[in-house]
Amino acid sequence: FSEDTFKVGLAPETLNRTNLGTLQAGDSVNLERALAAGHRFGGHFVQGHIDSTANIIEIKPEDNSVWYKLQVDDPKLMPYIIPKGFIAIDGTSLTVCDVNDDEHWFTIMMIAYTQTHVVMPTKNVGDRVNIEVDMLGKYVEKVTTSILRGSGDADGSSTSSYIEKVVEKVLQKTK
Repeated sequence: FSEDTFKVGLAPETLNRTNLGTLQAGDSVNLERALAAGHRFGGHFVQGHIDSTANIIEIKPEDNSVWYKLQVDDPKLMPYIIPKGFIAIDGTSLTVCDVNDDEHWFTIMMIAYTQTHVVMPTKNVGDRVNIEVDMLGKYVEKVTTSILRGSGDADGSSTSSYIEKVVEKVLQKTK
């Protein structure tokens, strides 16, 4: 470490999932301290674990804001990208505006304040950025899939019992 530089090591997993292997000395990156336990939380759940990359396919200014259209490199991530949900792009948590699942793209809009505090405005059409999708969506999918497959327990008995009770209550209400 020095006053204005530091050095990090990159694992093969990081190089495979991110754009960090393409960065040059002097390129800017977003760095943010982790939220300390016990502090007020007012944003999105971002871990800093990159899922994949996306290509910037369009940049469109609108008044003092800028729209970005990005196409994900891994289409399997599209279920976790929803309008008004969040996505972290190069470490910055942003709100998703539009989503096109068929063409694997989404948009975000960056207000003037954000533009002056992150590296995204230095990017151009064709640049690749790191993305982290909503971890809560991934957890919901995993738990739901597990329950529907009956594999939430060693023998699936309590999951099946729970589903049977829910179905019975719904059927009773329709009588």
